[in-house]
Amino acid sequence: MAHRIQVMIVDDISETRDHLAKLLGFESDIEVVGTAASGAEAIEQAASLVPDVILMDINMPDMDGITATERLSAQVPSAAVVMMSVQGEADYLRRSMLAGAREFLVKPFSSDELTASIRQVYSREKDKADRAAVVAQVARASDPTHAGQVVAVFSPKGGVGRTTIAVNLAVAAASELGKKVTLVDASFQFGDVAVLLNLNPKDKSMAELVPELEQGLDPESVEKFTLTHSSGIRVLLAPPSPEMAELITPAGVKHVIDILRQHSELVVVDCAAWFNDTLLGILDLADVVLTVLTLEITSIKNTRLFLEVADQLGYSHKIRLVLNRADTTLGIRVADVEHSIGRKVDHTIVSDGRAVVYALNRGVPFVLSNRESQVSQDVLRLATSIVGGQESRAEDAHKAPQKGKSLFAWR
Repeated sequence: MAHRIQVMIVDDISETRDHLAKLLGFESDIEVVGTAASGAEAIEQAASLVPDVILMDINMPDMDGITATERLSAQVPSAAVVMMSVQGEADYLRRSMLAGAREFLVKPFSSDELTASIRQVYSREKDKADRAAVVAQVARASDPTHAGQVVAVFSPKGGVGRTTIAVNLAVAAASELGKKVTLVDASFQFGDVAVLLNLNPKDKSMAELVPELEQGLDPESVEKFTLTHSSGIRVLLAPPSPEMAELITPAGVKHVIDILRQHSELVVVDCAAWFNDTLLGILDLADVVLTVLTLEITSIKNTRLFLEVADQLGYSHKIRLVLNRADTTLGIRVADVEHSIGRKVDHTIVSDGRAVVYALNRGVPFVLSNRESQVSQDVLRLATSIVGGQESRAEDAHKAPQKGKSLFAWR
């Protein structure tokens, strides 16, 4: 018999609990295993019942749903919380997300909305657990010292020089530090890596590779879809046209990166500037997340919000903050940035618009064309710091893992 989704209902109004239980009673694949009238009671029951999904009311007298969700995320992490509320304001959505809820339903909702949310949340969590089990099995079966380091270069705001840093970082690691490097352009709709390296995607991009892998392509053939740059790095480009991004699946991207790290000492991934399942999969795999920001209030604000979410997702230990154009005079000091975001900046890169733009327009990375410039030296220092920290990865893997949480699915 197929597994039935085990659901617990938490609401301080008995009529609501009974109504929801009756609605779910008509579903053959869903089973209500318990109900609770308060947050404290929910925590106690969930510890023994270990349900798959918890329907949680946000407003309750003794302990509200957000507080209860935070505690459940720590004590019963396998239980996915679907928050219910009559309020649909953005603040409630954000607070629920940070607490660890997987979905948010605004009352009143239909029976179809309720059951669809339960099934979607359960399916996502099951897929996530299955992928984690496969990755863990592969890791145990292989020698971790031969797996390359994955560095995700990300910014929650565009226009901060993310792609420029990713490209020059990869080239510096290969040309100056002698590493076998693969650069992946994961901005699938409007990727610029090809422009910065003067490469033509032709029929070699992520859009052609992922479908081939899903149809049984030999993993050893993945490198046939990469291009070799004159600096020595291998490059897996974004599709040549935006509509081809639809051919790329989140699971396919994770599979590709897993394969590439087995053939490279360093895999640099230039990420798109928005949250989706693909980005979260990349951040899950990454050993280091270089988060790029500049001395602009919008960049600082977005970075602060990203760090809050990253803390809930268990990524904080991976993040290194890179302040680009750090010497620009915009009325904001580095100390102001650190005070605003609540943590120190790990690396700084000077502003050199002339050298950077000239290199970009020529399609030649500035670490090659203008090696002695300060901006090149800053990027080389960053590369040395990352590659030099690779030896500590095995040690870090044995440290106590941080509690990871999931964002809402994007629909």
